[in-house]
Amino acid sequence: MKMQVTLLSAALMLAACQPAPDPEAVRAQQAAAVEQAAETMARQFDEQFAAQNWRLAKAHGDVLLAEYPDSQAAARIKADHAEATGKAEAAENAARVEALWAYQSEAVGSKQQLSAAIYAKDNLDTDGSGPRPVRLIFRDHPEWGDSAYLTLEAGDFDCYGGCRVKVAVDDAEPKSMAASRPDTDEAIAMFIEDEAALWKLAGDAEVIAIEFPVKLGGTRTAVFEVGGLDTAKLPDWN
Repeated sequence: MKMQVTLLSAALMLAACQPAPDPEAVRAQQAAAVEQAAETMARQFDEQFAAQNWRLAKAHGDVLLAEYPDSQAAARIKADHAEATGKAEAAENAARVEALWAYQSEAVGSKQQLSAAIYAKDNLDTDGSGPRPVRLIFRDHPEWGDSAYLTLEAGDFDCYGGCRVKVAVDDAEPKSMAASRPDTDEAIAMFIEDEAALWKLAGDAEVIAIEFPVKLGGTRTAVFEVGGLDTAKLPDWN
């Protein structure tokens, strides 16, 4: 028993004689560990950036900048991360606006009717009952030819016998275009007479706004995010 006590006392004395850890050395080790972890993430970012996989590059960069914002690796990738972020967001928006368009091909006799259609960004109240969708349609009919028109789900256009609508492209000043409402109850539709010009505008623009008169009174403006139009879907229009 006395020997055990003696050995324990000697061990405690030896431990007491060991120098305390150097705080600077500990901090240096911790900083090195942070830089190593950050650099591992940075290499993952570099790989995706080089492959032009902007979405994954942005994701890796987001994590690195969030977890190790003061690291050398974070400072090194900062400019490239901003570029990847911009391109990832642009690609995401491009996919979104492309998905806004719906294309159809329907048999008409031995030929095909082709159409491209898009809903307005915001629903509009055209009859006093509340906001409803407004749609812009480009149609290539084998017998009736090309046409561009708006459709409503409620209310009506005040355009029987013809009217003028205002068409604004992106930030440009609106231009007046002729329109007409066919004398039929089959559909609530209003044709834009210069369909070729409207098609060209849709193919070149990001946003088109069309102001039209309604039977309820006044005008409404439908805004269409047309930037994702695939003009190849209606080849005869090009």
